[in-house]
Amino acid sequence: MYIQRELEAEILAGANSFPVVTLTGPRQSGKTTLLKHLFPDKKYISLENPLDYEYALNDSNGFLNDNLDGVILDEVQRVPDLLSYIQGIVDDHNKPGQFILSGSQQFNLMSGITQSLAGRTAIYTLFPFNFKELNTRNEKEVNEILYKGFYPRIWDANLLPTKVYLDYFETYIQRDLRQLVNIKDLNLFRRFVKLCAGRVGQIFVASQLANEIGVSVHTINSWLSILETSYIIFQLPPYHTNIKKRLTKSRKIYFYDVGLACAILGIQQPGHLDGYPLRGALFENLVVSEIIKSRKNKGLTDNYFFFRDSNQNEVDLILDNILKIDAIEIKSSETFNKNLLKGLNFIRKILPKKVNRTILCYAGTNEHSYLDHELINFKNISMKLE
Repeated sequence: MYIQRELEAEILAGANSFPVVTLTGPRQSGKTTLLKHLFPDKKYISLENPLDYEYALNDSNGFLNDNLDGVILDEVQRVPDLLSYIQGIVDDHNKPGQFILSGSQQFNLMSGITQSLAGRTAIYTLFPFNFKELNTRNEKEVNEILYKGFYPRIWDANLLPTKVYLDYFETYIQRDLRQLVNIKDLNLFRRFVKLCAGRVGQIFVASQLANEIGVSVHTINSWLSILETSYIIFQLPPYHTNIKKRLTKSRKIYFYDVGLACAILGIQQPGHLDGYPLRGALFENLVVSEIIKSRKNKGLTDNYFFFRDSNQNEVDLILDNILKIDAIEIKSSETFNKNLLKGLNFIRKILPKKVNRTILCYAGTNEHSYLDHELINFKNISMKLE
């Protein structure tokens, strides 16, 4: 059964205004299913098909002339010359929604778009499901949600998450990674990714990982950039203000999908998360990625940060709306305790005129207000921020 995606209206609006629509995002996030659903009358071509790939590579002009009535081109970054030919066609015809492009390698695809199709394409990013999209399917226990993650294949076919995610990661290493960069020792890279999974929600210090793995800091930063380019990991920058305190300048790291992080950490069933030392950090990863996915689906800018000062006063997530900020503290506890509000009380104290909302996002089902703060269940957080 097709699950409606939050991004649908944005993509259709783009197809009505631009001659080209570009959809990027991680592999298996549902890009092909979504585009076929939105544009059922358009021909679909995947450039991972050897025959279509050879035709497009060796005769780009002829390939596109065969599809002037409109086409969905998947994995278009594999034949970057196509983008230059598409530019010429849309400049001559200027037909809205003529070409629908998709790809899973952010760097290769976006560099080609920037060079050839700037101003001619609407660009969107599709991530795995969020709670709003899953709707009633998400009535699960916290541990099961953390373990299962949000990739469509797991939900559609009720597949075993551990196997799906580890196969996904190995396929990524063998296919996408080799196209992006030459890594001599893949075992070192695997170890690096596992160490990243063990640091979700923590300050990323490249020198620490370099010492543990035995590579240079430059290599660590390069590998991190690759994971970001492939939509595996994202970084959360610190919130800067003119407060007379020294704020940390390092960034925190998270996985776009918490299920993948769990699999890489070796978690093989939901029960393994009971008492697991990183359970709170994985829960924080779940909530932060949920909010970011939902905001990106609405085309909102990357205005999210974390706050931490030199005295270790911190708030997990800051949404900066220019004139005001929303501060969100994330706790895996199912029971409310006023001690959970320490960071929120602090941010209200030092920024009384700047703070709009202070929210405790937790695993409890009781949603209410406490003094100046809102208590929101984690499944509802993105909807309550709309």
